[in-house]
Amino acid sequence: MKIEGKRVVVTGAASGIGRALAHAFNDKGASQVVCADLNFEEAQNTADSIKGLAIKCNVGDEHEIHGLVKESTDWMEGIDIFCSNAGIMGEVGLLETSSERWQSIWEINVMAHVYAAKAVLPQMLERGEGYLMNTASAAGLLTTLGAAPYTVTKAAAVSFAEWVKITYGEKGIGVSCLCPQAVRTAMTAGGAGVAGVDGMLEPEKVATDVLQAIEDEVFLVTPHQEVLEYVKRKGNDRDRWIEGMQRLQKQFEEFLTPPKGN
Repeated sequence: MKIEGKRVVVTGAASGIGRALAHAFNDKGASQVVCADLNFEEAQNTADSIKGLAIKCNVGDEHEIHGLVKESTDWMEGIDIFCSNAGIMGEVGLLETSSERWQSIWEINVMAHVYAAKAVLPQMLERGEGYLMNTASAAGLLTTLGAAPYTVTKAAAVSFAEWVKITYGEKGIGVSCLCPQAVRTAMTAGGAGVAGVDGMLEPEKVATDVLQAIEDEVFLVTPHQEVLEYVKRKGNDRDRWIEGMQRLQKQFEEFLTPPKGN
C-alpha cells in the first residue's frame, strides 16, 4: 500500500516508536495522522509537530478504542492505516506477578489489537482496502528472560496478527507485525538486558522499516535482522534452542544476584 495520501492512526504516539511513526507517515505524504495516547499532553506535542489530531485513549479499554476509531473517522472521513502500536513491559517474573497485573498487561498488549481490528475492519472491508500494523516484539517470536507476561502477550500479539492476515488478506486487508529487539524508548531507559545483545536501534530506523514493509506488504518486520536467524534456529531444533536459553537464564540470574560479602 502506498503511504501518500493515506489517512493514518497511530497509538502510543506520545513517544518512542509511535512518535517516530507519526513523523514518518507525515514525511512520506500521508494526508492526515491521528496521534493517540493515554499521555494526551505528549500526544498533542506529536500532533502539533505534524499538524495532526491528538486523541487521548486507553488502548486496553474497548470502549475507548471504539471512540478513537469513530473520532478519527469523523475527522479524516475514514481510516486507511491503523497502527496498533501502544504496549507495556509489565512486571518481571511469574510468581511475583499478580493475576490482576497479568490481566492488565494482557488487555494492553493483546486485546488492544483485537479491539482495534474489530472497530476498524468493517469500514476497510466495505472499501475493499485497508492496512493494520501491529507492534509486537522479538519476544513474541523468541522469548524474554525473566518477563513472563511480556513474552506471553507478545507471542499472542504475533499470533493474532497472523490470523488477521490469513483471514482477511485476500479481501484487501494488509497486515504487518513489528518485532524488534531493543529500541531506544522509555521502556529501555533503564537498560535492555538480553534484548540489547544485537544493539539498540533508534525509533526512527524502526519507523522507516515499518513504512517500507507497509508499502511492500510484508508481514513480519524485524529491524534487527539477527532475529530471523534466531527464529530459524528455534524452528529447526526447539529442544536445543531451549537448552541455550536456559544457559542464558542462568547467566541472567547470576548477573542479578548481588555478590556475597567477605
